[in-house]
Amino acid sequence: MPSKKINVVDRLSRYLEKGTPASAAASYLQQVKKWAPAEPVIYIDDSDVVKPDGHKFESLGIVRDGSESTSAKNVYKKGYHVTEACVLTHSNHPVSIFSRIHSSSEKDYKSVNTVTFQAMEQGAALFGKATFAMDRGYDDNKMFLKLDGLGQDYVIRLKSNRKLLYHNKWTMAAELRNRRKGKVKMKVFYKGQNHEAYLSHVKVQITASRKDIYLVLAYGITEHPMMLATNKEVKSKDDVIRVARTYFSRWKIEEYFRCKKQMFQFENFRVRKLKAVNALNFYITLCMAFLGLVSMKPETNALKVSIIKTADPIKQKVFFCYYRLAKGISGILSYAKEGVRLWFRTKRPKYHQLCLKLAV
Repeated sequence: MPSKKINVVDRLSRYLEKGTPASAAASYLQQVKKWAPAEPVIYIDDSDVVKPDGHKFESLGIVRDGSESTSAKNVYKKGYHVTEACVLTHSNHPVSIFSRIHSSSEKDYKSVNTVTFQAMEQGAALFGKATFAMDRGYDDNKMFLKLDGLGQDYVIRLKSNRKLLYHNKWTMAAELRNRRKGKVKMKVFYKGQNHEAYLSHVKVQITASRKDIYLVLAYGITEHPMMLATNKEVKSKDDVIRVARTYFSRWKIEEYFRCKKQMFQFENFRVRKLKAVNALNFYITLCMAFLGLVSMKPETNALKVSIIKTADPIKQKVFFCYYRLAKGISGILSYAKEGVRLWFRTKRPKYHQLCLKLAV
């Protein structure tokens, strides 16, 4: 007789409420460390999981729904914040090193920045030295000071109202942007499209620490030229291009979030305790990491060839292959009608013959 859905949910919830085993999380991070290059790039970004009809979820807060919000209008719904830090592997695909679902409604909750700092600390502890690439939402003096304190490099896109110290005078970053023109030409693949960008750079100081940094300007990609702040040394044309490419590859963490929601139904969880939700998130992270592992295998690898063939993709080559790998694995597993039980020999108790003893 099939189990009722509510009983299945209750049974799974009991196990997930135990949380993520510390040994499993540590083992996972050490494995991911082997997949990253010597000078890793770490992307930190925030997303959301929306539960508009939820009533029983623990510490359910109010979040901005990224899928429905636009530049002109923000839409807020019940849900949770998600802070993610991903490192690029040797195959230039993102794998998570930090993922936390949190809410401002939690007891003893401090701030979103506190969670972001934990992600930075974990990246620094794991790799020693890395380059953190982040979007405009992280243009905050606290972020610059934290990364300086950890001794990390960064490439952070600036907001238009950011002030910088240039020739001992506080100047709007947008004003410096408008004064200059891009001299270094480069081709870049950004958000699924090829672009022709023109780059320029200028040495400035940031408000937070008064340390020398570089303002790298990228023209020709967006309506307003991008302004990137970096503490990496910029001495040549190649250095400017390297900084720009570091930021442009940040779109992969956005694809990571999208793939996580579409292929693994990230928002469609039923467990109600926040500890259980984070444990479930960890197991999804392991699945995403497996896709990263397969992506690093050569194109002639039999397993990878079989997975992609089953996915039956339209395009032969893409820059982000997680979708087709997930679809291919799902297609292969769909043939396993009996699950995994037939893979293991059933252990049966030894046969005991019935013996009758007659009393004399």
